[in-house]
Amino acid sequence: MGHSLIEFLGHSVSNGTLAPIASHVSKVLQLKAPSTKKQVRSLMGLISYYRAFIPKFSSITSPLTDLLRKGNPEKIIWTSECEKSLQHIQKILTEDPILIIPNLNDQLIVRTDASDYGIGAVLLQERHGVLIPCRFASRKLLPREKNYSAIEREALSIVFAVSQFYKFIGLKHFVLQNDHKPLLFLKKGRARNSRLMR
Repeated sequence: MGHSLIEFLGHSVSNGTLAPIASHVSKVLQLKAPSTKKQVRSLMGLISYYRAFIPKFSSITSPLTDLLRKGNPEKIIWTSECEKSLQHIQKILTEDPILIIPNLNDQLIVRTDASDYGIGAVLLQERHGVLIPCRFASRKLLPREKNYSAIEREALSIVFAVSQFYKFIGLKHFVLQNDHKPLLFLKKGRARNSRLMR
């Protein structure tokens, strides 16, 4: 028999949409401030499972991942920034985030962006005249990448997006959206920077 809603691997699948299962979101809402690195890793494991639903996930969780840096003591100090980070994730997950399952026969749009601290992307598709997210992806910049110029970081965000969404956009045409106009020089092959041309 057909089902209008199926729960699968922590997700609710229904009518071409994907959402977190309420019981899993409830576990995230019950999270309390950790006191050790081990507890932070456990917390990050739980919330990272739904990172595809959360725009700018790596930026939001930066105060939490900073606690896990090599050399930091096992006993952590839970700051107000850490608490805000956790509450922000909890708030997003309680707002019933829904992603659509992309139709690979229709046009897909990849929108990218970069900041001084991270890169991010969203995979979008139009439904009934409205662009709706299919997936979000983001990560913090590595220490060496923080030294990149703005155009290099923006180009890096595109490379990152293609690698993250390849199973959807690989071997097909897609629309790329980025608000950094100097990237247009890459299309014309005018960049003198070897890192950019790669």
